[in-house]
Amino acid sequence: MAVVYEDALKKDISSKNLAGVYILIGDDSYLKNMYTSRLSSMVAERDDVFNYHKFTGNCDLQAVYDAAVQFPMMADKKCVILSDYDFDKADKTDFERLCSLLSEEYDTTLLILTFDGIEFDHKKGAKEKKLMAAAQKAGGKTVLLNHRRSSELSKMLCDGASKRGCKMESSAAYHLIEIAGDDINTLINELDKLCSFVQNGQITKDIIDSVAVKSVEASVYTLTGNILALKIPEALKTVDELFFMRIEPMIILHTISSAYIEMYRVLVGKKNGLSLKEISESFGYKGKEFVLENAAANLKKMDFKKLSLSIDALIEADSALKSFSSDSRIIIEQLVIKLVYIVAKGEAID
Repeated sequence: MAVVYEDALKKDISSKNLAGVYILIGDDSYLKNMYTSRLSSMVAERDDVFNYHKFTGNCDLQAVYDAAVQFPMMADKKCVILSDYDFDKADKTDFERLCSLLSEEYDTTLLILTFDGIEFDHKKGAKEKKLMAAAQKAGGKTVLLNHRRSSELSKMLCDGASKRGCKMESSAAYHLIEIAGDDINTLINELDKLCSFVQNGQITKDIIDSVAVKSVEASVYTLTGNILALKIPEALKTVDELFFMRIEPMIILHTISSAYIEMYRVLVGKKNGLSLKEISESFGYKGKEFVLENAAANLKKMDFKKLSLSIDALIEADSALKSFSSDSRIIIEQLVIKLVYIVAKGEAID
């Protein structure tokens, strides 16, 4: 029960050769919503009460089935959408009914199942595999729509800037992805804001730094950069901003730890003669190679001893946060000082 990807779905849409059933899964809500809209609009408009039907949650599956098997009214096809049906909590009868619904061969109906708030584990989930097999039996497809790779997002941003009458180089686009993250909704919102700011001009890295809203990850990576650069006031200012944003201390610690783990992976990989590309493939960084490139750059200020001492300090902070015995902000601020000291002196604070 193999899944297909965005390129296969694009091909179906461009050729107007749609399958009867699509199951849309993955971690990118924007793409799932966009393709649900694109697919359905090829068959029926949303205000077509006879040929457009959308069901959500734990609805009556009989109503979904009735809508799917009924002939379209004054049209060649109709569209039926079932969104976030909690199949895992459904009883045996309802689950079998859902499998039966997916396995029907529809000549005049496009059936779309989409999962956003409900987890769909296409690799290990037994029920998920049954649903995929049922759809495949009827010629249907399960489409995995995960976040696009950085190269794809960069092209999307550059093309989007051009359509809005502005200019954006790929280097600036990659910088925006680093700053704002890889969520398409967020990136489009930031692009709209940047284009409005430059007024048909050039979007540069400096403008992005001034205008774009940083993701939590980007803010914490800035914190890590300040630590490695021994900039204690700037690092503590970033901590202040993160607590002002009410970011959970464990999330701050987890993201700082991620930066050190990435450095450790690069260090070990290079010691074993691996290139950054090979390290990226080994640890699942495909499409996010810039993360390891940053880690490699940060390693110029570190060695194995400093990295080991830093990881010990991170583990100690993790235990302190989980004990609830001290103020979480003090723990994070003390961690920052300890990490700076390790970089500067090559030894831990007693």
